[in-house]
Parts: sequence; structure tokens; C-alpha cells
Amino acid sequence: MIDALPYPIDFAAELTRDLWARIRAGEVTGARPRKAATLMIVDQSGREPKVLMGKRNTSHKFMPGRFVFPGGRVEAGDRQMAAAGALDDATEASLMACLRRPTTSGARAIALAAIRETFEETGLLIGDADCGAPENPPAGAWAEFAGHGVFPGLENIHFIGRAVTPPRNRLRFDTFFLAADATGIARRVEGKVGPDLELVELAWATIPEALEIGAVAITRVMLRELANRLAQNMNRRLKVPVYATGRSGWTRLEA
Repeated sequence: MIDALPYPIDFAAELTRDLWARIRAGEVTGARPRKAATLMIVDQSGREPKVLMGKRNTSHKFMPGRFVFPGGRVEAGDRQMAAAGALDDATEASLMACLRRPTTSGARAIALAAIRETFEETGLLIGDADCGAPENPPAGAWAEFAGHGVFPGLENIHFIGRAVTPPRNRLRFDTFFLAADATGIARRVEGKVGPDLELVELAWATIPEALEIGAVAITRVMLRELANRLAQNMNRRLKVPVYATGRSGWTRLEA
């Protein structure tokens, strides 16, 4: 029940109240949203769950200096990478419901993009280190990932929410917010975080702490969506919220 959750679900109204005047003041850019995926890694080993946040380099144009979840655009190689296991049926169905062309490979690519971006930005490899190294991975980050003897793992992935950047933004993303338990970390590679890299530091924070460390509005919304999902034992069959803008403000629909 809603009143049993740690955070009441009034997030769309909050986004409208805090951001709508600024959004309406801008001009429609015509930019098309790029499909992106981000991963919230949750450590539930302590008394209170903690989530991994990364601070973006202040030199970046997009959200400089902000704390974010690792993530980025879905790439062609994400459809080609071999993985350990498969997405849970309910998670796959929820992802497919958000795709213009709903396919298993499209849903799978979103999850793999989040895993790849997490590796690129944090050095954490989410997957299975007991199956040997994947053969013939796509060039680039996936080849490096496979070189550490880990198959990316899909069974640990949850779909928490989706958000589409307003049409008046120059950079627009259709972002899928996923989550995975920290027990799925198979290995960690050093040298992926530093003063000259995309993320300058990492922090494990409780959700109340993460809400206070300089995250943008949609990140704070998804942190609270995650908290509510955790309160319901990460039930994969719950409806997934989709945030977008309409004529009079932000909307929260469910897929």
C-alpha cells in the first residue's frame, strides 16, 4: 500500500513544481532523445541499503559536478555481447513494454548497456567470473570487459523506472533506470575513476544520504522509486513508472 512506503508517490507534481517554469521558458530544440541505460548498484549487507553514486567531472557539459548513477547511451555492440543467464521474465516484459519495437534483443541490449557503462565508469564488472571469458566480444569496452574473464550477468537486473528528457533540452535521453544487487559484482578494475575521467569519485550512500549530496531532480526521484521498490522486496511484477512531460507538466505513467 502507498501509505506503507517510505516515500509518497507525488514525484511528478514535485518535478512540475520545481522545474516546469524553467522548462517552459525554453524553446523546443527538435533534438530526439537517445536511448540510454543507467545502473543503481545496491548493497544490502548492512542495516540500511546503500547505493553507489559517482560524481561527474566538472569539465563535462552534461550534469557537471553532479552525483549520478553510472550509465550512458545504448550502443550497437550491446545487442551482440554474450551474457550469463537471461533477464527475469517480468523484467524483460516491462522493458519490452517501453520499446517502440518490443523485442527480447532490445530489452537485453538495455540491460547490457547499463552493465557496460558501469564497467567503463567505475571499473565494476557485474556478472559471472566462473564461466571463463566470453568469446568474440564486440570491440572496445566489451572486449576489455571479456578480457577480465567475466560474463555480464542479466539475472540480477531489475527495472526501476524510465525518464524522457523534456523536448526543450538540447541534450535529450530516454533513460532506463535499472538496479542490481552488489553481490553481483564479480570483479573490480582500478583506474576507471579519477580527476581526469568521467567520474572523479565514488560514494556508497544510504538513500537519505544520496538525496542530499547534489543529485539532479530526476536522480532524486529514481532514488525514492528505488526505496519504495526495496520496501516491497524488489517485486519484479510491480508496474514500472515512466516520467515524461506533457502540456502542463511532468507525468508519471506506469508500464
